[in-house]
This record gives sequence, C-alpha cells and structure tokens, in this order.
Amino acid sequence: MKSLQQLARRGALPRYTAPRAMPLNRSGANRLWQRSFSQTPAAASQLAALDASKLSITKTTTPKEVIPPKELVFGKTFTDHMLCIEWTAEDGWHEPRITPYQNFSMDPATCVFHYAFECFEGMKAYKDKNGQVRLFRPDKNMARLNKSSARIALPNFDGEALIKMMGEMVKLDSRFVPEGRGYSLYLRPTMIGTQKTLGVGPPGSALLFVIASPVGPYYPTGFKAISLEATDYAVRAWPGGVGDKKLGANYAPCVVPQLQASSRGFQQNLWLFGEEEYVTESGTMNLFIAVKNKETGQKELVTPPLDGTILEGVTRDSILGLARERLVPKGWAVSERKMRMSEVVEASEEGRLLEVFGAGTAAIVSPVRKISYKGNLVDCGLKENEEAGEIALSMKNWIEDIQYGDEEHQWSYRV
Repeated sequence: MKSLQQLARRGALPRYTAPRAMPLNRSGANRLWQRSFSQTPAAASQLAALDASKLSITKTTTPKEVIPPKELVFGKTFTDHMLCIEWTAEDGWHEPRITPYQNFSMDPATCVFHYAFECFEGMKAYKDKNGQVRLFRPDKNMARLNKSSARIALPNFDGEALIKMMGEMVKLDSRFVPEGRGYSLYLRPTMIGTQKTLGVGPPGSALLFVIASPVGPYYPTGFKAISLEATDYAVRAWPGGVGDKKLGANYAPCVVPQLQASSRGFQQNLWLFGEEEYVTESGTMNLFIAVKNKETGQKELVTPPLDGTILEGVTRDSILGLARERLVPKGWAVSERKMRMSEVVEASEEGRLLEVFGAGTAAIVSPVRKISYKGNLVDCGLKENEEAGEIALSMKNWIEDIQYGDEEHQWSYRV
C-alpha cells in the first residue's frame, strides 16, 4: 500500500510539507495563532475555502470483497475509498481528493500524537427499499464537527461542501451500503492537527478525512436491555471542559471505568456529577428517563440539559423533536433538566419510573434494566419479559422510518 506522500509524488495527491515548527514561547505561539485563526475579515477571505467543485477522484484498482451483511462487525471492515482534504494556515483548504483507502505516513513529532488535536463525527448512510442512499441530518454532524474543531484550534469548513463530497464518496462505494433495517454504512469524518512540532500552539496545518465502514444492527437478535453502574469515582466531563465536544481525548479516559464496571457485571457506566450526583450520560450515549410526576401523575420524558457537560447528540435532538411533536399531544411533558440520582431511586421505589434508555448513532436507543447505586440495584421499569419500553421502541421505529425513507421527512438527505 502506497503512503500518502508516495502518491503525492506520483501526482495522485497534493504533496504535503509540514510548516516550520514554532518555538515554544509566547511570542511564537501568538504569531502562529494570529496567522492561523485571527485574521482580519479581508485576510481571512484570501484563504481558500473548502470547495466541492474542485473534488478529484482516483478510483481503486484493487476493489475489496463485500462482506456478507450477517458477518459484519462494527468498525472492522472499510470501503474502497476515502476522502482527504489538507489545510494550511498560509493557504486555507487545499483541493479535496477521493483516493483509494490507504495508510497515512506522518512524522513522529506530528502534533496530533502529542497534544490530541483530533475531533470526529459518527454518522450513517442508509439504503431505502428503492436502493436510494440517504444520510440522516448530516447538517447537524457538520455543525458539531465545526464546534469541536474550533474548540481545539483546528480550522472550520463549509458543512454543505463536505456533505456533497461525502455524498460522492458514498455513491462511489454504494455497493458497500448493506440493505435492510438495522444495516448501514458508518461514516467517520475526522480532523487532525498535522504540524510537525513539539511546541504547544495552534497547528499550522490540518487534515480532514472521511472513512466508511459497513455495519449491521447494534442488537442483531433484537433488543437486549443493559445494566449500568452509577459511577461517582470518575468523571466524564465538567463545566468549562470539553465534554460537549466530540474529541478523541474524551473517550480513552472512559475505558478503564467501563472495564471496572464490566468486571462487576455491568455493561456500561452511568456518569454522575457533583455532590448532587446529577445523572449525565450512559457510557458514550445521551440519557433519557421516562417518569411520572409525583404530584400530578403526568408522564415526563427527561434528558439532562446542554450545560457544557453533555454531548449535543444528533439522536438526542431527534428524540426531543419527535417527543415534542408526537408525545406532547398525548399529554406528556418533555424536559431538558437536571435530575439527581436520588430522584431516580425515589421514582423507582414509588413505581413512577417508567423506563430509562441511552440514545446515540450506533444503536438509536439502548434500554436500561437496572442501575447499580451504592450497593443496591435500582429497577428501571422494565418487566421481566421486556427488553425495551414503549417510548424507546417508538423512538427507534420513528427514527428508522425516516432514516430508511419509509417516512419522507426533512431530516432525510438523499445522496
């Protein structure tokens, strides 16, 4: 497999030369920052924007074998092609290129390896009953990726342009999009800092790339409710931090607590925060709780608010939108508010806790049966013969109807 640099020398890719490393001092960092991100409007307008019309395509000469859908394992196999776009502080965005899927070759001093200049998105392409490929709310993913990149001093881009180019890549690799409910092509847009330097400062160069992996249903044999361990000995996010951004640096520190929970028989962590023990997220998913109001008996669907510690999930936003449209007319309340773990325990003990589920791109919803809290198991409302509650099932079906084109909706983007 040829490296990106080797292909560049052959003309298949633009040749990349890392900017001169900046010295580790305040004036040097300030100069780089001013050059990269603080241009006047006139200066910034001179930098090249991300331009889908300049996209070039180099097709693979060694097509991969398509794995049968039933044999797919999440994130194990990848399509024939990838999308790559370089950025430099001097010139802005370079010409975008779709090339054969291949390895990167980078200097050991590349800043992504040392200071975690990396952010990404998780989204999917779906094939409807007519063979048309669709994306689900890609504009939301682009907006979030821009927020994430800005938070770690990486460049922003035109989201519509990237959606168009991803569409071209998906069309090129459409044979890898498996058919059937639950099957999809997982897309991973990623941006990394590529400057060769051990100095800490805004990267003078970056790489935006997209790879794709065909995936099957999260629950191949149907829903399987999970159990959580309420975690107060480790914190996923905190006010003023980056828990609301999709950064790679947010994920690695969560693996050890998950392993610890798994060793005690629980599939994931329920992240608690502060002395009040507010519930925040379930593993890497947003959390939803269906509960009856203690005074009025009104049913309420609750999710923690976007206070800087909660990831702005696309599935989360979709569930809230559908709930306000379809549950509120049936008498439900829909709330984005803080909830203490003690409130969850009290609702369970009083028979008011209807169901609990996580929400995310991979599974859409993930029902919760039990939560371990201070040595006790909190029942989350599911009957013994149930694997999912009514609301979780409804949300899964409503969202899949849109994703697979069975319901025409503004959230469905045809490639």
